[in-house]
Amino acid sequence: MAEAQNIPAGSTTAGAIAVAAESTVATRMSAPPSFDVADFPVPNGREEEWRFTPLARLKGLHDGTAIADGTMKAQIDAPEGVTVESVERGDARIGKAGTPVDRVAAQAFASFAKATVVTVPKETVLTEPVRVTLHGEGGTTFGHTVFDVQAFAEAVIVIDHTGDGVRAANVDFLVGDGAKLTVVSVQDWDDTAVHCSQHNTLVGRDATFKSIVVTFGGDVVRLHPRISYAGPGGEAELFGLYFTDAGQHQEHRLLVTHDAPHCKSNVVYKGALQGQDAHAVWIGDVLIEKTAEGTDTYEMNRNLVLTDGARVDSVPNLEIETGEIVGAGHASATGRFDDEQLFYLQARGIPADEARRLVVRGFFAELVQQIGVDDIEERLLAKIETELQGSV
Repeated sequence: MAEAQNIPAGSTTAGAIAVAAESTVATRMSAPPSFDVADFPVPNGREEEWRFTPLARLKGLHDGTAIADGTMKAQIDAPEGVTVESVERGDARIGKAGTPVDRVAAQAFASFAKATVVTVPKETVLTEPVRVTLHGEGGTTFGHTVFDVQAFAEAVIVIDHTGDGVRAANVDFLVGDGAKLTVVSVQDWDDTAVHCSQHNTLVGRDATFKSIVVTFGGDVVRLHPRISYAGPGGEAELFGLYFTDAGQHQEHRLLVTHDAPHCKSNVVYKGALQGQDAHAVWIGDVLIEKTAEGTDTYEMNRNLVLTDGARVDSVPNLEIETGEIVGAGHASATGRFDDEQLFYLQARGIPADEARRLVVRGFFAELVQQIGVDDIEERLLAKIETELQGSV
């Protein structure tokens, strides 16, 4: 199955595409954003934002029965000049990047004890990444982390999730005017873990934000990256890579809200699936508001199904409220191996199994190269190779 739409500048079809979308961004949520969990009804699975999620496997995160009885071993390795604070929920930086949009995110906000704020000061250029390691040691935990990258600073942040447990969290990224931030979020949980997280990013004037989300492990992983702009000239790139095994549910729901003029966004997510009942969900929403003249945006999702029994739900959505844009488009494609590629490789003496592995490596290569952190890239390539042993 394949779907693609491109809307050039000044196109008269822009409004038609917005009207024809499966459902608009404004109506897809069953309740407006709120920090109060009581403002969200307990989902029953029929709501648009929950219809793909196996609620029974969320271990009570969605209905209030989950309690904070677990342990999360956290370690932050920060270069010189970076500050790390533990703050109360009244700190003005908490929630500045965005508000919870579903009951799990609101529950996480209501349940954390103290938030962690990591600050990269104004005009600081880091030569080494900030590394955040979170290792679950069982039970249920809630968290809230704020990364404040101030004006004209440059930083790379790596957030690495491993271990077991049930985790719900909100993560805020404040990207100051003229700042440059790259975030690598790795979900390499044990097979029984559950992880739900909302990532809120506020991109400042003429700032640059790049996110690379990598999801391998976990029984259920549901991530909700959201982008908004604090001023004109901001740029956001969102890349994602996921490898979904038998029985796993991996769900990535993105929203880019263009609410300032002359901003850009580019979204590319790729996934591979193998095994019975492997289920990947990708929802890509882009909203261009009336005030966001000069917007340039594109989003794409591609999925490679390696075995029978796997399922993909991929839904790109584009809503445009102004015709004064540079360009906007979206694409989604899901399929099996390209027989012509395999034939080409085999005709040159490459065995069938190795040819299939080369195709998958090539499928993911452009996204792995976006990471820019050597040890993480090497680890992920090794992880992909291990995954391929199971099906290819």
